[in-house]
Amino acid sequence: MDSKTVVDMIEASSGVHFSGFHMDGLEVRNKETGQPTISAAENLHRQPFVIGVAGGAASGKTTVCDMIIQQLHDQRVVLVNQDSFYHNLTEQELARVHEYNFDHPDAFDTEKLLSSMEKLRHGQAVDIPNYDFKSYKNNVFPARRVNPSDVILLEGILVFHDSRVRELMNMKIFVDTDADVRLARRIRRDTVEKGRDIATVLDQYSKFVKPAFDDFILPTKKYADIIIPRGGDNHVAIDLIVQHIRTKLGQHDLCKIYPNLYVIHSTFQIRGMHTLIRDSQTTKHDFVFYSDRLIRLVVEHGLGHLPFTEKQVITPTGAVYTGVDFCKRLCGVSVIRR
Repeated sequence: MDSKTVVDMIEASSGVHFSGFHMDGLEVRNKETGQPTISAAENLHRQPFVIGVAGGAASGKTTVCDMIIQQLHDQRVVLVNQDSFYHNLTEQELARVHEYNFDHPDAFDTEKLLSSMEKLRHGQAVDIPNYDFKSYKNNVFPARRVNPSDVILLEGILVFHDSRVRELMNMKIFVDTDADVRLARRIRRDTVEKGRDIATVLDQYSKFVKPAFDDFILPTKKYADIIIPRGGDNHVAIDLIVQHIRTKLGQHDLCKIYPNLYVIHSTFQIRGMHTLIRDSQTTKHDFVFYSDRLIRLVVEHGLGHLPFTEKQVITPTGAVYTGVDFCKRLCGVSVIRR
């Protein structure tokens, strides 16, 4: 069925409701050459799976990202830190650096972050700055070259704050760690790694870090798909998340090729039937029976995504029944082998 026929079908159904039916994945052919043009599927094929990881300062975001990267060893994964996109401080700001709020959204160059992420999503390598927290400049050290990958982990305290950044993400994780634990980690990190004294760290925490967490970071928790209590110490949660990511990646890889594809949730019943029809010892009778059952499940699931209109009918007993009227033309049902 060509795209024109599908458009006619949709336009013919006035007041129609659509449940999961997409037009952007259909192939469009050049009228002169008859060859397929660049479609939405080809554009999606180049886009990676983006995972956002947010949370308070010293909540364990980087630890969580490292553990995810280690367990996703069969995927090409890169880590992009929001800290790399701090603004360079001016001379006036440097003179009063202890009064500068590094936890405020305005402290980050969000436009540059968006530009870098868009390039990575479209298959282009980017140079990520290495921010120096002693000179407060991003040009002291050479930039880090990041190549396109299958999975991008975007980590930072405020990666959920800007809606434009959130829209880039396929999955959003919030690392939720107790405030006392975060403060203890911050004291240890800032005194050892950044050479600051404890009094300065505590003063900065009370003036900027805690208020910014309450005002800007904690409210973004509502955007998270998954919340991890205790951060990197929660190994069970991270293991479950990695399994979930692997499942999503499998669906994402298929949907990059078929943007109008829907994947039926795998249950023990479906896995059991798949096992039987793959087993060379299965009898012909059982093979036909379970194959037929699987096809029925696919057709039933597909019917749920057909356009429909509400319709009233009179039953043989004279009662009025309100139901739905499916589209009369079914394009087809396909079983895609992985």
